Amino acid sequence: MSLALISLTAGSIAFVGTHFAMSHPLRQPLVRMFGEGGFMGFYSLVAVACMVWMYFAFMSSPAFDLPGSGEIGWIAATLITLPALVLFFGSLRGNPALPAPGVGKLARREPEGVFRVTRHPMMWGFALWALSHLILLWSWRTTIVASAVLILALVGARLQDRKKELHRGADWAAWEAKTCYWPRWGRMLSAGWLLWSIGLVGWLAITWWHIQADGIPAGIWRWIR
Repeated sequence: MSLALISLTAGSIAFVGTHFAMSHPLRQPLVRMFGEGGFMGFYSLVAVACMVWMYFAFMSSPAFDLPGSGEIGWIAATLITLPALVLFFGSLRGNPALPAPGVGKLARREPEGVFRVTRHPMMWGFALWALSHLILLWSWRTTIVASAVLILALVGARLQDRKKELHRGADWAAWEAKTCYWPRWGRMLSAGWLLWSIGLVGWLAITWWHIQADGIPAGIWRWIR
């Protein structure tokens, strides 16, 4: 393994590890030390530093050093990324897991849209994105980063439940009783036509940007040229 890939692995471990540590066992000690605002600043600084480390290590690593999964892999990845974006965009509004005023009231309402699929639509959106890139199997650098994102998303969602149970008590317990961690994929259409339309537009735009960013046709653009 090249030095760049070793560095990328270390940076990815640091990114995931510091996120878990500062979100859970170290959060309260750091808040007492820096205050809430100072903690958020420190948290953001560490996250950005890890991402910069990962970026430079990623760019220094070989782009195509695995055999790839061929057209079958591209078809699977293309199909997976659309619901990933629907879940992500749907999670940005009315999400009790996000820090915002009135989250207790949100947690007591009946789940709607993507929250009927899973109470962690944002995390599962990231997880599907990671899975789509793991399926392609085209480079070690992509595999390392996608694995880190997958672990961060799915383990992070479980740990988030434990933290919310502790800090939000009955509100989060009520939300957990009406929702589920594991997605109920058969309910994806309940997200509604508007969100699916937004997801489709985002999907087309992001996969088109993929061509401009690194010259790799992704999504339907791989077959429409």
